[in-house]
Amino acid sequence: MMKASTFFTPEQQESIVRAISEAENATSGEIRVHIETSCKASVLDEAAWLFRKVGMHKTADRNGVLIYLALKEKKFAIIGDSGINAVVPPGFWDNIRDHMQQRFSQALFTEGLVEGVKMAGEKLREHFPRSKGDVNELTDAISFDNDETGV
Repeated sequence: MMKASTFFTPEQQESIVRAISEAENATSGEIRVHIETSCKASVLDEAAWLFRKVGMHKTADRNGVLIYLALKEKKFAIIGDSGINAVVPPGFWDNIRDHMQQRFSQALFTEGLVEGVKMAGEKLREHFPRSKGDVNELTDAISFDNDETGV
């Protein structure tokens, strides 16, 4: 079975982290990507639990976004905090999900993640532009299974 930490090559991981960093350079929003080898509950429940566990709900503007992948189940979820959810149009997260799903169905996993991050980043920039003195509140690094990162 594939492990979350080795599913993407180091170069692919770097592309994903670079997309996160570039998206966050224009916004006060925070984007995280988490990859699990296997999900023990529903993917949405796991994503919501992780969202709180890593403190994404504690950002100043409540504008964190988590993209969560469960490899074995071939499922993923996108969770936005209350600040961003209050300003995005209906169906916004569904549009990102559908775009990513299309890329994933073509086995373009890195591209799907990078494009999903960029789409979320554009909307974060629109509603939460980066201000002088903005601090990166959360790491841009990809996090992996509990047993691999301690998350």
